[in-house]
Amino acid sequence: MPTSHDAGYKLLFSNPLIVRDLIQGFIDDPWLQKLDFSTLEPVKGHYVSEDLRDRADDAVWRVKSGEEWLYLYLLIEFQNRSDRFMALRIMVYVGLLYQDLIRNKQLGPHGLLPPVLPIVLYNGERRWHAPVSLAELLPKPPAFLAPLQAQMRYLLIDEGAIPAETLARLPQNLVAAIFKLEQPQTPEAVQALVTELEAATRSDEYAAVRRIVAIWIRTALIRNRKYPILLPELDDLQELRIMLSQRIEQWAEGYLAAGRMEGRLEGEIGVLTRLLNRRFGPLPTWAETRLNAATEQALADWTDAVLDAASLVDVLGPPPADH
Repeated sequence: MPTSHDAGYKLLFSNPLIVRDLIQGFIDDPWLQKLDFSTLEPVKGHYVSEDLRDRADDAVWRVKSGEEWLYLYLLIEFQNRSDRFMALRIMVYVGLLYQDLIRNKQLGPHGLLPPVLPIVLYNGERRWHAPVSLAELLPKPPAFLAPLQAQMRYLLIDEGAIPAETLARLPQNLVAAIFKLEQPQTPEAVQALVTELEAATRSDEYAAVRRIVAIWIRTALIRNRKYPILLPELDDLQELRIMLSQRIEQWAEGYLAAGRMEGRLEGEIGVLTRLLNRRFGPLPTWAETRLNAATEQALADWTDAVLDAASLVDVLGPPPADH
């Protein structure tokens, strides 16, 4: 079942201007840059396979290349970790897209299938490390079999791996601003980004974008893990900018208080880690993970227990079952 975050991204990439900025800002290919993005149009993204099982993808678009169509298969991936078999999933989705085009007699000149650009947009906290080609999932076949194996690659856009300098070089790009807002920022930096977005979308062509982006930003700020801020329901970027400016002082005070609390916890974790190292030697990974996730009360209880404990387990409890 999709989360509100998934739904928010799907809402964002249901707009052609945002899809355009993704392609133009984050795919460095001269041929793609020259496409006529005013011809971007969505393609239905729900297919039925030959065995009548439904398969749904996230967003499929097509754009004119001369007199022919290029299909942009945009799969927005929201898992918390890499999907090792993503290349296989992409191959299946592209195959279903082709089946649908054949069924509806939407082939290109001379009855040929159109080219497809498969994209995986990933915004998990950990970096993506899954194979980007199907060949990496197969053993090396004998020479005779090698050319007969299925071939499939996808283009990965790993949001968290994009350097801040790259995003800074795209001041008018909506997707770059969205990516920056996904990263932990100070309240002042968030306000500056919202102001930048509002200024960049004032023309009439951005009317629908302003509403979509405002809804997404409000949701993103509510779920921000470091400095959440609860805002009333807004669907207008200008109203959102004004609302933030009115609450920035209160929000900044909360942000600083949270920072002080985080700093104090880090100090307590450091002291307890040194004590545990002195008593029981180097800590295993599971113990470090448990310490870094501890509450203030847990750290206080463990610090009280460390002097009399006979083992690390007596302080932190047993390790997870998989250790």
